[in-house]
Amino acid sequence: MDSNKTERQYHLVLTQCRKLFINKMKDYGPAWRVLRSPSITDQIFIKVKRIRTLQTVAEQLVDEGIEPEFIGIVNYAAMGIIQLQLGVVDQPDLSSEEATKMYDKVTNEAYELMTRKNHDYSEAWRDMRVSSITDLIMAKVLRTKSIEDHGGKTIASEGLDANYYDMINYAVFALILLDEQKDHGHED
Repeated sequence: MDSNKTERQYHLVLTQCRKLFINKMKDYGPAWRVLRSPSITDQIFIKVKRIRTLQTVAEQLVDEGIEPEFIGIVNYAAMGIIQLQLGVVDQPDLSSEEATKMYDKVTNEAYELMTRKNHDYSEAWRDMRVSSITDLIMAKVLRTKSIEDHGGKTIASEGLDANYYDMINYAVFALILLDEQKDHGHED
């Protein structure tokens, strides 16, 4: 198990996701602050649904691969956690700098969680297929939707934030594996 390699790869992927987050903020500002949790979850659902479609259908009509969708999952899940922490507003109330600072805090927390779990699971994700990771993200999305439909209440399960953190980490793992597959000349 090479945790240093994972750390480097994880941070490279997060740098890519952060760059897109910042660029979108330049285009739109923090308009996402008005999104309620179910809206964010539905955005993630759309992205994971498209990934699953592209993984199973030979013909692709929109000239974008699955990597941008996984990046979107990372960024929307981070937004979801920020929304849970701050609450929803009727008008954007953060500067781009404040939003980016919160994004960095959330992705750092996701990284710390990944480090602990990765130790306990011995980097099992490295032996998984990207399609299986996609399915795990879909399961997390469906769990999140169910929790939201029950007013955020759980009996024996983790809450909304835990599911969003797992979505971030699974999407980062998928992006790492996709990058490695490109380096080796094959895809899942």
